[in-house]
Amino acid sequence: MDDITFAHIQQAAERLRGIAHVTQVVTGRQLDETSGATVFLKCENFQRVGAFKFRGAYHAILMRPPEEQGRPIVTISSGNHAQGVALACRLLGRQAHILMGGLTNPIKRQAVLDYGATIHEAADHLDAERKLPTLLEQLHGVYIHPFNDPLVIAGQGTVMLEFLATVPDLDVVLAPVGGGGLLSGTCVAAHGLNPAVKVYACEPAGALDAIHSVRENRVVPMPEPKTMAEGLKTSLGDVTLPLLRRHLAGFFVVEEDEIPRAMRFAFERLKLVIEPSSAVALAPLLRREPALAGKRVGVILTGGNVDLSAFFDQFRSS
Repeated sequence: MDDITFAHIQQAAERLRGIAHVTQVVTGRQLDETSGATVFLKCENFQRVGAFKFRGAYHAILMRPPEEQGRPIVTISSGNHAQGVALACRLLGRQAHILMGGLTNPIKRQAVLDYGATIHEAADHLDAERKLPTLLEQLHGVYIHPFNDPLVIAGQGTVMLEFLATVPDLDVVLAPVGGGGLLSGTCVAAHGLNPAVKVYACEPAGALDAIHSVRENRVVPMPEPKTMAEGLKTSLGDVTLPLLRRHLAGFFVVEEDEIPRAMRFAFERLKLVIEPSSAVALAPLLRREPALAGKRVGVILTGGNVDLSAFFDQFRSS
């Protein structure tokens, strides 16, 4: 598969049927009043592993060619893709090996271990990339890229198929952008069903590689991204970039202080626990972006794996 088409996403949906959760769509009166729009939230924080990443990981591993069946699966991830790969391998009877570099959310790390994967330590992401070839050779492993893989993208695109099946008349869709796997699948699926839907990428101000990459038509790396949205620190890939250039209506840039405010609004007003990456897609609505006023807006809440240990520790010590 060299390109990703609407048909590929439809096929992925059939393969994921009964495996991935069909996540619910949530609305809220206070959110509508605050944003001046009619808002629908696609809650991938309720997906298996607590994030959309399970869809793409499972689909990509399931569809490995016959000569790769039975070989260990290897990936680089310190977050939700690691969990997705770990659970997918457990369900499919494969061994999972995860190269983790840099700071890791302890909730996500423990989940990876609980799913039965083996963690290989790296100092940071660059160190993980340096160690990858040796690990693949030692294990005779198969690498699953977190986002720059057509099979992964097709799996992620199933989120949008479900969304528009529930709310077919959306005007706008907002989703966060890191490597662009989810957003690429979202664009292809949305425009396969309704070419008039406008899809916007939401990106933190401290990691604006995607907006520059799309504008310059080249992958612009972000060597030192500065954002609490850990899932959005990755640059685009050569598969995701042309898809986003072809489909995106534009970008919304989100300041760092808007992220925790959006997380708090989701928790207090909607009773939803969402990660900083998810909050980036909610923030433009809370600041009443003029382009969204009066529109029917869909937001993909990508995950809900938040480390709340500091909150609960205060009760243990009191």
